[in-house]
Amino acid sequence: MKVYKVKDYQELSKKSASIVAEQIKLKSNSILGLATGSTPEGMYKELIELYEKNIVDFSDVTTFNLDEYYGLYPEDSQSYNYYMRKHLLNHINIKEENINIPNGMAEDIEKSCEEYENKIKELGGIDLQLLGIGRNGHIGFNEPSDSFETYTRLVELDIDTINANSRFFASLEEVPTKAISMGIQTIMNAKKILLIASGESKAKTIYDTIKGPITPSVPASILQLHKDVTIIVDEEAGKLL
Repeated sequence: MKVYKVKDYQELSKKSASIVAEQIKLKSNSILGLATGSTPEGMYKELIELYEKNIVDFSDVTTFNLDEYYGLYPEDSQSYNYYMRKHLLNHINIKEENINIPNGMAEDIEKSCEEYENKIKELGGIDLQLLGIGRNGHIGFNEPSDSFETYTRLVELDIDTINANSRFFASLEEVPTKAISMGIQTIMNAKKILLIASGESKAKTIYDTIKGPITPSVPASILQLHKDVTIIVDEEAGKLL
């Protein structure tokens, strides 16, 4: 596990974007696992700039998103499909057929999740998985529990996650209570993992992830067992390290 503590959010965004860009340069048809939330926005902005400067070419890249809210249409402004297109996908030369985001409106959720998981495997697995981290230690929507969950599935969201995500909605009642998420095992099967965290509210969680015991009550702590993990934190998120 490589841990980098950088000065601020801007430096975090630049460094994480450079790692993603390097992955694409090394393997033009890289399979990228992508994350949503406020933390990756700066990184996506940096990647768009690298693309506009002809430094990165996304034409052969395939993406798989970590998660999607259950019950939201892709066109909904709060869906992660909408988020990804707004913050990255609409601004780069990725092919539409290479974009994979869980279907929050699938009639048969179990079948849809199985197909999503199988497609990742058929393409040879994820080369680089980007992760954010929740204040309760969740990665994707793998919430604290008494066991490590496995593969892509429908999950119930923790009340802490619902409260944290309510800032993106008009009211707490509008926040979905379920989501489709890659499982812990799906994430751990990625060849490389990049986790980014910003802000003092993530400091305790980052400490527990890196220094604490491996426990499903802090889902991100399982990353200690992965062979190739890079964690980038700004000074505030890394203040306890």
